[in-house]
Amino acid sequence: MNEDIKKAFDVLVAGGLILYPTDTIWGIGCDATNEDAVRRVYELKKRTDSKALITLLDSPAKLNYYIEDVPDVAWDLIELADKPLTIIYDNARNVASNLIAEDGSLAIRITKEAFSQGLCNRFRKALVSTSANISGEPSPSNFSEISDEIKNGVDYIVRYRQEDTAKTKASSIIKLGKSGEIKIIRE
Repeated sequence: MNEDIKKAFDVLVAGGLILYPTDTIWGIGCDATNEDAVRRVYELKKRTDSKALITLLDSPAKLNYYIEDVPDVAWDLIELADKPLTIIYDNARNVASNLIAEDGSLAIRITKEAFSQGLCNRFRKALVSTSANISGEPSPSNFSEISDEIKNGVDYIVRYRQEDTAKTKASSIIKLGKSGEIKIIRE
């Protein structure tokens, strides 16, 4: 796993795209602060950039760097979540402008999975994590379901967990308003 993290790290630093396992489904990833890399992800997924992508962090402590004002309820939600939870926050900052939604929001998930957490920790920046599929097609529940088009479109494919055939699913998504109101986007 450590060799995979090193190789993925090198590709991310160079502005490349990776295909990697996360705490949910396999993701296409890149440096969340690199506008060109983010644009390549949208192109690979054949997706308009008005549909924002999810970012991963390895620790809640890093949230304040990317979100101007984290609502108090977010800390409780993160701590109490018993499965992967993506939260959409208002007032994003310090990421590529084409990663921020039109309303200024950003979707962030704190990963607890060993590989993605280790990679985020080493990279020290937010990582894009979007499902490894063409927009509109079903999300692959494990590596074997990822299309060749996606595999051929990235610069590095992580080897770790490729043989894992367990069916995984996407995270729950909620949107937090400025006053802490919660809107469920995906259960």
